[in-house]
Amino acid sequence: MASLKELQNRIKSVKNTQKITKAMQMVAAAKLRKAQEAAERSRPYSDRIGAVIINLSASMAGSEGAPKLLVGNGADQVHMLVVTTADRGLCGGFNTNIVRKAREEITALEAAGKTVKIFCIGKKGYDQLNRLYDDQIVKMVSLKEHKTITGAIAAELGGTITSMFDAGEFDICKLIYSQFENVMTQTPTIKTMIPAYAGMGVESEDEGPHAADSVFAPDLQGAAYEYEPDEEGILKVLLPRNINTQIFSALLENSAGEMGSKMAAMDNATRSAGDMIDKLTLTFNRSRQAQITSELIEIISGAEAL
Repeated sequence: MASLKELQNRIKSVKNTQKITKAMQMVAAAKLRKAQEAAERSRPYSDRIGAVIINLSASMAGSEGAPKLLVGNGADQVHMLVVTTADRGLCGGFNTNIVRKAREEITALEAAGKTVKIFCIGKKGYDQLNRLYDDQIVKMVSLKEHKTITGAIAAELGGTITSMFDAGEFDICKLIYSQFENVMTQTPTIKTMIPAYAGMGVESEDEGPHAADSVFAPDLQGAAYEYEPDEEGILKVLLPRNINTQIFSALLENSAGEMGSKMAAMDNATRSAGDMIDKLTLTFNRSRQAQITSELIEIISGAEAL
């Protein structure tokens, strides 16, 4: 049985841990509100840019001059999975759930005879995937040094992916991230980025308000529109921007999901630390009482012997 000194040290250690987890919970709660607002503000723009692409591409999807970013290069052998996770841990199963979704997709694609390449955004996802798919990871980007997610970061990532597609390094590109629903629910989601015409909906584990058909064709009510310049000229600019927008939106969703998951995880850790402190304190009091009782018995026995 542990001595009183050991119990005291352990109680002190758990109390210090509880202070840390409580502080981390409060920090995550403060960051969550800002991250959630940013994610929710990005959704209308992401949805509308997809709707515009649907409208513009309706007459071009089957034409020979359709942009490759819209209809693909005619092949579907090589698939690029852009897996976005957090750079830090201590956020429950947030990163693990995204990686599990990615592994399921990799398994399904390889079973169909496809070649899979992996583009990791976030260190935690890379650490997990690197154990099984080291030779399939073509790039890893960490955002740990960036305090906030900006459009410039998404544009740089989108430019890299677009350049790889233009170089013929893959045929299909899918984005895997966690869709933020609420503090307790973050849904791992797969969305096709390239070709854009195939990515108008998403696949997710659970149905939610943004789980499928998040991009919809607008109701033109019989109106006909003429574009200046033509559809091809607009799509040439809009399609790369759509990729950047999807990445930006996914990073914001991930940021909100990470903070929500971290807040819940730290709350559970704080409660568990409190329960452990109560148990250790009870054990300490019982041990101290037993020791005092033993010393009293020895004193009384010694006095009677005299």
